[in-house]
Amino acid sequence: MSRLVEINFDGIIGPSHNYAGLSFGNMASSSHAGETAYPREAALQGIEKMRHNLDLGLAQGFFMPLDRPNDAWLKNLGTTVGETEAHLRAAALSASSMWAANAATVSPAPDTQDSRCHLTVANLQTMPHRSHEWTGTLQQLGIAFADPVHFAVHAPVPQPFGDEGAANHMRLCARHDDAGVEIFVYGVSGGRFPARQHVEASKAVARLNEAQSVLFVQQSEQAIAAGAFHNDVVAVANENVLFAHEQAFEDSAAFYQDLRDRLPETEIIEVPADRVSLADAIASYLFNAQLVTLPDGSGMALILPTEARDNQPVWSYLQDLVAGNGPIRRLCPVDVRQSMANGGGPACLRLRVVADPATVDERFLASAEKLDMIADIVSDHWPEAINPGQLSDPALIGSIRQARTRLLESCRLAELDN
Repeated sequence: MSRLVEINFDGIIGPSHNYAGLSFGNMASSSHAGETAYPREAALQGIEKMRHNLDLGLAQGFFMPLDRPNDAWLKNLGTTVGETEAHLRAAALSASSMWAANAATVSPAPDTQDSRCHLTVANLQTMPHRSHEWTGTLQQLGIAFADPVHFAVHAPVPQPFGDEGAANHMRLCARHDDAGVEIFVYGVSGGRFPARQHVEASKAVARLNEAQSVLFVQQSEQAIAAGAFHNDVVAVANENVLFAHEQAFEDSAAFYQDLRDRLPETEIIEVPADRVSLADAIASYLFNAQLVTLPDGSGMALILPTEARDNQPVWSYLQDLVAGNGPIRRLCPVDVRQSMANGGGPACLRLRVVADPATVDERFLASAEKLDMIADIVSDHWPEAINPGQLSDPALIGSIRQARTRLLESCRLAELDN
């Protein structure tokens, strides 16, 4: 009998992690453009977050960094990493696949018509540096979830319809292994910033994933304009709990009513704007947290970036929240500052997959011993520091490739090194 649990698959932060400021509309990415990044520290912070989740008793997996620079993409543009313009070189070297929440949209087996877990790879077509991720992601997901009895992995929705994966998708249910309601959040306008998730793409993904109970909800234009480039910057859900900012959705009253009609046991925690402003929510990534059910029966926990603890209005609100009698009982700040400075918090770094771990390729499942091994490789092979001006250095590019190859070999995933 299958044992369905939520597995968080984190992207291991790759050796080319740098701050080139490529993500228009992502305030953190833009504000740190040109600064020195620390790939080794970044990857070790991500590994420590995974270790923290294991210590909580949660199921944990990981994905490998993609091959960077992406020579095939540059070849299709008629150039090479040594000859191309700086912005294309930076795009070819981007380590942004570390944000696994954008890898795919996942519909677990209890939600689907054929009772398989479906994953549709995101096309990420809005941003050039991410638009070429999908081929490597599709290859990796095809290996990790290769069992056709339990999984179906789909290629991306075609352009021009933008799909940014699970960062714009939420699922509510009584328990992870029960049938749920899947919420696809799309954008229409974000003022000066692009709305990255198109409703046509959301509807296509829902069809490809054979999701049976679906709601399509518009993200607030105000939120996108303020820098909430994905829904997971202003809302997060877990089992029957939706935790969202007051200004997250364009018509929250209608959405909440529709949700309660589908799932009467839904509990909505809406954070008032007069307690936490949209600006503070985005700066602290309060909602870009992992909202998880603790396996010891003690309720739910928020795995937050330390920036949320450092923001006085946010932390004051959270202290009041956990002091109440609600479902969220524990706050777990984690240090992912290197990822945060590039625009991604704890929730960005992971893709949630409800599945039986026994049906997943075990090479992608974490244990304390595996994480120790990966941390040793990172400590020995990841560059200590990268300044965007160094991206044309052949020695740096060679070391980036060598580091990834060493990791793939140690994790017995050399087939990804092509």
